[in-house]
Amino acid sequence: MGLFDKLKGELIDIIEWIDSSSDTMVYRFERQGNEIKNGAQLTVRESQVAVFINEGEIADVFPPGRYELTTQNLPLLTTIKGWKYGFNSPFKAEVYFLNTKKFTNMKWGTPNVFYIRDADFGRVSLRAFGTYTMKVTDPVKFIKEVSGTDGEFTTDEISSELRSMMVTRFIDAIGESKLALLDFAQNYKDLSEFCQSKLGEEFAEYGLEITKFLISSISLPDELQKKLDEGTGMNMLGDMNKYSQMKGADAMEKAAGNTGGGGGGMENMMGMAMMQQMMNQNQNQNTNQQNTNQQNTNNPPPPPPTNQYFVSVNGQQTGPFDMNVLQQMIGQGQLTKESFVWKQGMQGWLAAGQVPDVATLFGATPPPPPPPQ
Repeated sequence: MGLFDKLKGELIDIIEWIDSSSDTMVYRFERQGNEIKNGAQLTVRESQVAVFINEGEIADVFPPGRYELTTQNLPLLTTIKGWKYGFNSPFKAEVYFLNTKKFTNMKWGTPNVFYIRDADFGRVSLRAFGTYTMKVTDPVKFIKEVSGTDGEFTTDEISSELRSMMVTRFIDAIGESKLALLDFAQNYKDLSEFCQSKLGEEFAEYGLEITKFLISSISLPDELQKKLDEGTGMNMLGDMNKYSQMKGADAMEKAAGNTGGGGGGMENMMGMAMMQQMMNQNQNQNTNQQNTNQQNTNNPPPPPPTNQYFVSVNGQQTGPFDMNVLQQMIGQGQLTKESFVWKQGMQGWLAAGQVPDVATLFGATPPPPPPPQ
């Protein structure tokens, strides 16, 4: 190989980048010490920009198109180089291609649970996940602030910092929204748009634009989710009074477990309590139906409701129970004269044997049968 061929081989006359990846944001053109000759061809494809850097300074930026590199197309670089005698000599400069397409389906999520104070459920721990879309809008700022001299900069190298920003803004948005926990799902769109607007300025500091921010899910603690699912099955979702009764039943079960025995009797009591609640619900439905029928057929009004008492079991309030259920509890030994009861209108809890309505039930309940002979 002659000297001319060797020198010719060291000069680069075609500069281009064909991106075969899906996550490369910046690519430095590999010249390996070779020089770019005068009149070289630069090809910048759609969704790309080319940035020339000379001795650490950004000299020129080329948008999509095809260019012949001459003094007319490199005015800044020519001024920096100080070529007073034309542009016939080859030159050395770093060329960075930046990908300006949208990077889609980027993931974000809370690495740990965060807490909110909800009016219905109190202090609740949550986790959230979603996606976002971004693009490079200011290549000069992105090189200066983010990628630097990295020869191949990918989305993974900045995604961690961006996720931290998004999680912070998302938690702020949840706090400012004052939304009830059960209203989150129907407000995903508004929350997403609010977060995107808040993140716009912070992304711009990196030469980026966040074009889309989406919330995929806000997950509840497993225990609370289970309770809500149970409430849905019982047609209780949204009725916090009934939800509180279900929590009271859980407390009864735990209290029974702490007494060291009698679990079967407690399960029976809970079963009767649930049955009583269903009977009360049916009674209310029947009462409403009877009132409706009365307007059409002049039927007599329904009978007045019977007395209903609450019963204290291991320091936990249970009930309310009507007189029939109380008599069943007495027969099973779950309610004694020493058990404390209360109903609306009473000043405080009293022993069952001191309440006339309840005391009469003890005489109406037969004693247990004698042992077999």
